[in-house]
Amino acid sequence: MKRWPRFLTPLYYILPAFAVVIVFRILPILSSFAVSFSDYDIGGFRRFSGLYNFERMLSDPRFWESVANTVYYVLGVVPLGIVLPLFLAVLLRGRLAGKAFYRTIYFLPVVTSSVAVSVVWTWLFNPDSGPVNGIIRMLGGQPLMWLREPRGIFEMAFAPLGLNLDGMLAGPSLALCSIMIVTIWKNIGYNTVLFLAGLENIPGEYYEAARLDGAGAWSTFRHITWPLLSPTTYYVLIMSTITAFQAFALVYVMTPPPGGGPLGTTNLIVFYLYQKAFDRFDIGYASAISVFLFLVLLGLTILQRRIAGRRVVYE
Repeated sequence: MKRWPRFLTPLYYILPAFAVVIVFRILPILSSFAVSFSDYDIGGFRRFSGLYNFERMLSDPRFWESVANTVYYVLGVVPLGIVLPLFLAVLLRGRLAGKAFYRTIYFLPVVTSSVAVSVVWTWLFNPDSGPVNGIIRMLGGQPLMWLREPRGIFEMAFAPLGLNLDGMLAGPSLALCSIMIVTIWKNIGYNTVLFLAGLENIPGEYYEAARLDGAGAWSTFRHITWPLLSPTTYYVLIMSTITAFQAFALVYVMTPPPGGGPLGTTNLIVFYLYQKAFDRFDIGYASAISVFLFLVLLGLTILQRRIAGRRVVYE
């Protein structure tokens, strides 16, 4: 009996996992691409439609509204989702009493169900009986509508000055900003752990040499910590961007269908995709949106690799 070549032996071990990836990852992606070029609904394939779904998408004002909302969301969540965890990681690595307790507290939201988090924060943001407005009233401020407010935050901020901002100048709605706050709060622990792992990999000799040279805290951070954390920062940037573009659960629970928040101001791309696929059963059009999202994320990842990847410092 002829024996198999020895180099094929490792393939036997990865075959089960590889089969799962093909069935539950590769095939759905390929089928989504195929369905985007067809008229497909809950009854199945009806006919080949070519680029019709993409033409609809480009002329759909609600789709572009969801794109604008998603851009606001990403620009609000990703930078703060990097800066705040980095700040906390530096604090938790220093001489701080009860560091283990604080690390646990910050990581608890990560392992908490998104639905449970959404329900609790919806109550906290309740304009009538929520604790957030209660604190604002105690401080003498005017309570806000939070998840029910469609006006942009810049519009609200400059209205007392007599400036009327509309469109993109009005900024993201207060409802969308409320969801941003919850997203940052929920994910801050995960990125903090990543930055803590990156900090632990920086040799202590560098800090000792910096102290001997008389470097202060800011100089040490700028010239040692920040450059050597660039691989971790690069990873967090890419993964945070991808995750932010795929946001769905918090939007669905905190500002439920059919509209996607007040006047559609929390209608993100994935939420709009869900509406088209599972509310309207327009699966072909939803697949076209998923292809658009895939291409956007692919382009952003390549761009980040070209720009940020060159600034990554490895030991």
